[in-house]
Amino acid sequence: MKKAFGVAALLLLAAAAIYLFPTPKAPPPAMVAPEAQTSSANLVRTSVVVPSVPTSIVASISPTIISSQHQSQPPIPAPAAGRLVPDSTSSTEVGPETALQNVRRAVHQYGEMFGGNPVGTNPEITSQLSGDNPKHINFINPQPGAHVNADGELVDAWGTPYFFHQISSSDMEIHSAGPDKVMWTSDDLVVK
Repeated sequence: MKKAFGVAALLLLAAAAIYLFPTPKAPPPAMVAPEAQTSSANLVRTSVVVPSVPTSIVASISPTIISSQHQSQPPIPAPAAGRLVPDSTSSTEVGPETALQNVRRAVHQYGEMFGGNPVGTNPEITSQLSGDNPKHINFINPQPGAHVNADGELVDAWGTPYFFHQISSSDMEIHSAGPDKVMWTSDDLVVK
């Protein structure tokens, strides 16, 4: 009788465990609209290998790549390293001050990565920020207002090239001409 009671208790315990802790079920296969299906010949895979870079820097460099995986919008192709692609999106996605801050952030990220700010004229700095650097990292993202014109220059919300003033190896002022598109007037925007 004790043996039967023990077996019954074990069966009851096993049933309770199965009921309370069910095995995870595989998710149903994803439904894809026929027009969204593509052959593997049309897919392009890209990957970026960034050795010995702190995770906090990588996460701050490309937040739109991470968040775009969870949105239904198609991903934006990244330009090839060292190659400038004029941006065709409008500059109204963010305000001029935010766009200027985002350019400043790109310069600071470059400085943290390489131990000093990019140097040179606007096109030279833009080239370095766009991937013409030792690790071929693109620090410029057009979505938050960092726009590049056809001449390879970073431009403000009004289409005027930024003026980069190198103060030291780690400090740089970035000037936007403002809405009047004339540099060194009272409506200029400046960040350091």
